[in-house]
Amino acid sequence: MALLITDKCINCDMCLPQCPNDAIYEGTKVYEIDVDRCTECMGFYEHQTCIAVCPIECIIPHPEHMETQEQLMHKFKALNLFNYLSNK
Repeated sequence: MALLITDKCINCDMCLPQCPNDAIYEGTKVYEIDVDRCTECMGFYEHQTCIAVCPIECIIPHPEHMETQEQLMHKFKALNLFNYLSNK
């Protein structure tokens, strides 16, 4: 599943540089997560780095974008295909 930054976000910038897929961006009021780019750090880290660094715990599973581990891995591979092929 993709993650969601709630309206409790204080725009502290902690999560932005942590996202390996560049899925986090500055929204109109709070930071937002592009559900098409969020893999919950699958393929990069064991845990979601944005959740780990968020000081107010405002990042939650997105209720409208539930995905299995297999779907997240497929998304990771699609997003990183160029990097994968370049390193072969």
